Order: sequence, then structure tokens, then C-alpha cells
Amino acid sequence: MKKIILSSLMMLTVTGMAIAQKLKSTAVPAAVKTALSTKYPDATKVTWENEKGNFEANWGGKSGEDMSVEFSPAGTFIEQVVAISPSELPAGVAAYVKQHYKGVKITEAGKVTDAKGTTMYEAEVHGKDLLFDEKGNFLKID
Repeated sequence: MKKIILSSLMMLTVTGMAIAQKLKSTAVPAAVKTALSTKYPDATKVTWENEKGNFEANWGGKSGEDMSVEFSPAGTFIEQVVAISPSELPAGVAAYVKQHYKGVKITEAGKVTDAKGTTMYEAEVHGKDLLFDEKGNFLKID
């Protein structure tokens, strides 16, 4: 019985590490805050998350997450994601989801632009972020 409980606790701990963690503003490095205010001076009511060792700022819209931006701990811009309606995704995205996730709807969508200026699209399905290129071709699960 102890082994089952310990195994369950370890799985919860490992799973919890993979999920983005909410952060207080005081836990965000000054370089990251400066980078955000320089690149996005109009960002207000920002919430922070730890995302795979980087820092994600979220703001805007009713959910407070219409815009998100990710920076490295040193303040280097990684990517921005602008929330869009699933109907705004390239046609190939809906076709891929229909084929690989039968009967499942896209719950969230975003237009992703990385530091190099490359545009991709993100579709959330079953809690997974699926990434697609500009034409709607599947790239990977993020």
C-alpha cells in the first residue's frame, strides 16, 4: 500500500512540474520585467507563469490571456502568442484535428511568432498544444 501511495505522489509531483506554474511578480527577474516593458509598454494587469524554465507574461481580454509572451531568465524574447478564434486557424489545422482527434473540438487557438519572425499556429486539444506551420501543416506537440 505504501508503494502505491508513494508512486501516486511521485506521479503528481512530476506531472505538476510539467504544467506551467503561476508566479508572483516578485519571483520574476528584473531583466525579464524590463524586457516586457520595453517590448510591450502597453501591457497591463500582467500575470506570470514559469514555462519550462522561462517566464511567460499574460495579459489582455476577458481571460487575461489574449496575449502571452515568453522570455528567457536573462530577458531574451522567445515568442509571443496572440489568442485567435479557432475558426481563424488555417484550414489544414481543422482537418488534422478532425482526423487525429475524432469528435474533439479545439478549445483555444493562437498565432505564434518566434524571435526569428517565424509564424506558427497553436491549437489546444485535450490539454495539448498542437503546433502547425502557416499553411496548417502539423509540426509537433508542444
